Formats: sequence, C-alpha cells, structure tokens
Amino acid sequence: MLDLFIEAGKLKKLPRMGWLLRGVANPESVAEHTFRVALITLFLGDELRRRGVEINVEKALKIAILHDLAEARITDLPLEAQNYVDKKKAERKAMVDILGAERVEYFTLFQEYEEEKSPEGRLVKFADKLEMVLQAWEYEKSGAKGLEEFWEALDYLKKSKFYTYFKELVDGLEKLR
Repeated sequence: MLDLFIEAGKLKKLPRMGWLLRGVANPESVAEHTFRVALITLFLGDELRRRGVEINVEKALKIAILHDLAEARITDLPLEAQNYVDKKKAERKAMVDILGAERVEYFTLFQEYEEEKSPEGRLVKFADKLEMVLQAWEYEKSGAKGLEEFWEALDYLKKSKFYTYFKELVDGLEKLR
C-alpha cells in the first residue's frame, strides 16, 4: 500500500494541463481538483438521498477519490494530446498497474465512472463537470481569458438526469458568467 500512497502523492504536484495550456498561472493540481470533486459528490449525494433518490454515497466518494488516480502515471492529458493517445486505454492500464490485481474492486469503481455505468459513477461525472465549470469561473474572475471551452460542460450538466435535482445550482453557476 505504501507504494500506492507514494504514487498518489504525485497528483499533488501535477498541474491540470487544460488550465496551464490556456495561460492560467499556477493552476490547480489534480489532487486539488479531486478534493473538490469529492466534496461536491458528498454534498450532492446526501442531497439526493434526502430527496428520496437511492444512491450509495460511500461508493460515490470512493469513485470520486479514484477518478483521476491514473494521472499519477499518464499525467493530465489535455484534449489536444488525446488526438494522438488513447486516453481511456492508457488510464485503464495505469489503473491496473497502480492498483494491482488484489484491488479489482477499485478498478471496477473507476470503470463505473468512466462508463457512467451506475448512479454513483454518473454522479461523480456530474460533480467532475460541475467542479470544472466552477474552476473556470474562478479563474475568469481572477482575470484569465480564453476559457470558453470549459463552460461547454454546462451542456453535459443540463442533459444529466441529475439536472432536475440541481437545476438551481447549475443555472446559478451559468448566471455567474
């Protein structure tokens, strides 16, 4: 386990490349992004349960924590790089290598996120997109320009089945722009 914890620590130093390539000075790390995705997942998951939606918040939190772990090996590949590299294939291989054969449960959770197979995986994907748009707003508020493409994630959020539950949140974020 120690090796896994050391490897995960790389995420604290790994900048989110999309922001870096758009000229954001000192962008968030992958670990910082993951933390807020997990926090958003916790609060959204608890709100869904409060509204009577069957959701396993503990499972969703596990997925949130794991969702970018592969980047410790393959880095945060920007969209431009994904024209040349099969990111999904690389992430799957990296996750298998990082987790090892004895942690199949965690790999399965990662797949639920990637393939949006479960309500929990879909919730984390929703939280991930929400976090990204929120981060774009924060960078723009600090003077960054040219981040329009990140706001396109609002389309995903509005098409999600979770939009009906969090319409006010998503629409409020859009109005900040």
